[in-house]
Amino acid sequence: MEHYDYDLFVIGAGSGGVRAARMAAGFGAKVAIAEDRYMGGTCVNVGCVPKKLYVYAGEFGKAFKDAQNYGWRSDSPTFDWATLRDNKKKEISRLNGVYQNLLTGVKADVINGRARIVDAHTVAVGEQRYRAGKILIATGGWPHIPQFPGSEHVISSNEVFDLEQFPKRLAIVGGGYIAVEFAGIFNALGARVSQLYRGPLFLRGFDADIRAHAVREIRKSGVDLRFDVHVQSIARGADGLQVLLTDGGTLEVDAVLYATGRKAELDGLGLENVKVTIAAGGTIEVDENYCTSEPSIFAVGDVVGRMELTPVALAEGMAFARRQFGGLEDRVDYEFIPTAVFCQPNIGTVGFTEDEARVKFGEIRLFKSTFKPMKFAFSGRDEKSFMKLIVDAASDRVVGAHMMGPDAGEIMQGIAIAMRAGATKALFDSTIGIHPTAAEEFVTMRVAWEED
Repeated sequence: MEHYDYDLFVIGAGSGGVRAARMAAGFGAKVAIAEDRYMGGTCVNVGCVPKKLYVYAGEFGKAFKDAQNYGWRSDSPTFDWATLRDNKKKEISRLNGVYQNLLTGVKADVINGRARIVDAHTVAVGEQRYRAGKILIATGGWPHIPQFPGSEHVISSNEVFDLEQFPKRLAIVGGGYIAVEFAGIFNALGARVSQLYRGPLFLRGFDADIRAHAVREIRKSGVDLRFDVHVQSIARGADGLQVLLTDGGTLEVDAVLYATGRKAELDGLGLENVKVTIAAGGTIEVDENYCTSEPSIFAVGDVVGRMELTPVALAEGMAFARRQFGGLEDRVDYEFIPTAVFCQPNIGTVGFTEDEARVKFGEIRLFKSTFKPMKFAFSGRDEKSFMKLIVDAASDRVVGAHMMGPDAGEIMQGIAIAMRAGATKALFDSTIGIHPTAAEEFVTMRVAWEED
């Protein structure tokens, strides 16, 4: 029988890789995990965690203004970028240590360095080689910036958290959730933000009503939204960056953030040495058990291009370990996975969009509600929430739920549980709401919306 140094060698210590390593070690496997950047991957270091902290920072600024008509009198507060940035660094450093301890606590060997696959059972880190029964690729994604005249002047979502100076004038290029979130963050922190998107409407893939409502609310907040336009070139001028647009317009800004997509981080991984198949979109092809076309090599998380969400990577890593080392028949169910966009106001969504539901179910019923949150009754903030339920007419099952408004992500988590359990609209209607809350609207929308 062939001798291996490890039962499992994980490449990448992000959410999926760490979860798989911990679970496998818990089942008694001998595990190593290699990481060449930072413990915790994108989410902890340059994604979910710092982003949400910066969202909180922006919301404080709005709350100070809201409080005045509730009787709170104080001088106008000022924002200090360095305080936020440096406190964020301390928190991320703490979390890096937590991830390190989680791995050492289960006696997994943590190897610092870039791992490269040599053959189906061999991984090299520097000059050292390791033999493993199974290899798991969990290297995540990396921001993709296209090449164009002046592209060397732009930054990605990796760098934006740690800028030396706060960008008072910021251009953001992109129409996905990352671009929308950063537009909201820096607008709320006091920057003059222009968001540019080459298409007619951002947030492609989200429900059409949510996309339209988001345009109205985000524009009201002060973000300069520009659609059907792209960057032609960028040059450094005497007072910042000169951005030439494809419609002939120009912008003068302090920084340009490109959030135009991410690609699987596979460079230098040695995949040419094994029979791993790469899909047309640059992700690794795997079967339902996350096995590649090389039987001993597996992949989870953003590198497989399914749903690129941290909780999904965690679930995939756990399912992989349970099946391969725990002898359990465990698979991830990708239906009705909730997600949130932490723009301002937030978006929460689960299930099918209206267009998707029409294709899948045919006849559907729609329930919609737009209202001003009670919290802003005194404050004067011009912001409206929007909620929508999509119901399969034949079964009465709720198959889509979408919201834009305060705490949308928190509210949608509970809705997702009900939808995974197969809740019908009748069950929603029979549920007593918690009053007065925004969430109760989801159980009081009893009259179907009709298009005029």
